[in-house]
Amino acid sequence: MMSLAFAEIEPFDRQEAEGFAERMTDVLDSGATAAMMSIGHRSGLFDVMKDMPPASSAKIAEAATLDERYVREWLAVMVTARIVDYDPEGRTYALPAAHAACLTRGAPLGNLAVYGQFVALLGTMQDRILACLESGDGLAYGDYPHFHEVMAEDSGQTVTAQLFDSVLPMVEGIEARLEAGIDVLDAGCGRGASLIAMAERYPRSRFAGYDLGQDAIDFATAQAVARGLDNVRFEARDLTGYDEKEQFDFVTTFDAVHDQKDPEGLVRGLAGALRPGGVYLMQDIGGSANLENNMDFPLAAFLYAVSFTHCMPVSLGQGGEGLGTMWGWETAEAMLRRVGFTSVERKLLPHDPMNVWFVSRKA
Repeated sequence: MMSLAFAEIEPFDRQEAEGFAERMTDVLDSGATAAMMSIGHRSGLFDVMKDMPPASSAKIAEAATLDERYVREWLAVMVTARIVDYDPEGRTYALPAAHAACLTRGAPLGNLAVYGQFVALLGTMQDRILACLESGDGLAYGDYPHFHEVMAEDSGQTVTAQLFDSVLPMVEGIEARLEAGIDVLDAGCGRGASLIAMAERYPRSRFAGYDLGQDAIDFATAQAVARGLDNVRFEARDLTGYDEKEQFDFVTTFDAVHDQKDPEGLVRGLAGALRPGGVYLMQDIGGSANLENNMDFPLAAFLYAVSFTHCMPVSLGQGGEGLGTMWGWETAEAMLRRVGFTSVERKLLPHDPMNVWFVSRKA
């Protein structure tokens, strides 16, 4: 006779199960809210509302030059998510200043709505990722809609906006050298905002930016031309096997190493590209290589999800290791020491708990 054991339900703690189910409903609600935050950011609705007194959906739609019916439904999401305040008597909506402080462009606490775009991107990529889950194949950067645009906004907050106050001061002596005039490379430069900012501030130095994405390089080049900069150049190139020798005095990578085909090969190549006395500044995600150490790391689940849907697949798509976003600061530090840097310093910025910075020097 066939056993019916498979139909039996394991005993469980009902109170615990109901508590977990409640948490899962909160997850679903928050996930939907995050996707709608992306809409609010990309449409400019948050920025419009920041400067408005309490207003009707029609007034907000008019100010944003958007359709009122869609705006009203988006506002309903924001109200029930406790992001936007609603006055039922006047049927007016308002974005409190304390909320705008982390949801608008140039916000003093950083714009968290930027990261809502990643949540929306996860859904867009679901069918492709399911196919990869079965096959083990990877994807290409070009498979991700407006990815460089999103990353440029992210980098604009974590790197470019902090470049002169926090980032470059971590590298002792580099500002004086940039003032005097040196050669600088940003590998995996994306749309080149940080490099352009340095090129404007340090006209005596010469800057080069390399990135695999032609669209990002075209954008960066156009921005440099528009600013009349003749001390910065951008080039679309695959950094696999990168092997320029002693061409630069200062090399940077901002959140660019872990999704390469051969991360260690790239770092070794960048070390070789430095002249004697050169410095390499690497920024990457500051999580640990050990999962158990990341239970309280900021946005850990979010970062693993981004890894699963982007950073890991694009590395695998190049035939790479697929280290992923949370490859770990321990992995990065060991890699820097293996390729021959004589000094490797790990640094953290108090206002930025998600990232780690390494200042590595060549003798």
